[in-house]
Amino acid sequence: MAHHDHDDGHHHDHHHNGHSGGRSPAAKEMAVACARFLDSLSSDQRAKTTYHYNDGERIFWYYPPLNRHGLPLRDMDQNQRDLAFELMASGLSPVANTRARQIIEHESILGEIEKQAGIKSFVRDPELYYWTVFGDPLGDEPWGWRVEGHHISIHIHSWGDEVISTTPFFFGSNPAIVPDGFPHAGRNILGSREALALELINSLDSSQRTKAVIGEDAPADILSYNSSKVVIPKEEGLRGHAMNGTQKEMLTSLITEYTSQVRDDIADSGVGKVLAQLGEDGVENFHFAWSGGMEHGMKHYYRIHSGNFIIEYDNRQNDANHIHSVLRDVENDFSMDVLREHLLMYHVI
Repeated sequence: MAHHDHDDGHHHDHHHNGHSGGRSPAAKEMAVACARFLDSLSSDQRAKTTYHYNDGERIFWYYPPLNRHGLPLRDMDQNQRDLAFELMASGLSPVANTRARQIIEHESILGEIEKQAGIKSFVRDPELYYWTVFGDPLGDEPWGWRVEGHHISIHIHSWGDEVISTTPFFFGSNPAIVPDGFPHAGRNILGSREALALELINSLDSSQRTKAVIGEDAPADILSYNSSKVVIPKEEGLRGHAMNGTQKEMLTSLITEYTSQVRDDIADSGVGKVLAQLGEDGVENFHFAWSGGMEHGMKHYYRIHSGNFIIEYDNRQNDANHIHSVLRDVENDFSMDVLREHLLMYHVI
């Protein structure tokens, strides 16, 4: 199930400075990119785009097509769109940036598929992706940016020279694999998320599988849905400790599929903690849970869970050709944990 990702021209110098307490060029480069984007906007556009950091809008997120707050591509000129996409690219790995662009482009393909099938649905419009900024990117208090639309929800928050949160991070894809006869036939944007997981579940022996499988049927959607604060049962499934060496490598690859969505010099966030945990004791304490079928084309769901770190993936809709996937950091989604530590300093109490 090969998937082909092509960098679409947004190149960044990635500085491999490991876990240096999160101090990396990332926060500064995002702030500069965001300021350039905001400077290109009219006062009306800017009013639509910007919110105070403590506005409740910051923790509302959702992934179907709907009317959102923020500034959509539809209401930007070409220069503003270029700067908006530069802001998005400034926080993402090249692969994730390409995937985000493809998911946006996918709306046109989905629209055509539904039209030919006579399905009346939401307007499928690649211009209905919205950019929103919380706080002042050049100020000395926390700030963040969001890019959101059908099947994309990206939230990145910084404070000074640190990136303090990169979750929730949602990517979806419908169709998961583009059928023949349509543009980009065979494109499989999130295919590695399925292929790696199917390889892992099918490598388990019967006693491992008994532990890993938590349900016969895939749920209707990711269980955390669009919650601002995740409530998920305690870790379920097969613990990494109970896997053999090859299976541990597969699980590591699957986790990395999600943690590598942000640029690789962002360390001091949920992603950084996970990478540190993988570096220290590997996948020993990560749990892999599965429900549904175990072959491509069957409806399936999996979850990877260790403490506050949760990955969820669901492929059930449209005859198992419609993916929802998300990375969550239960305590620090939307930078909540960092802000809790600094409440007095941030004058919220």
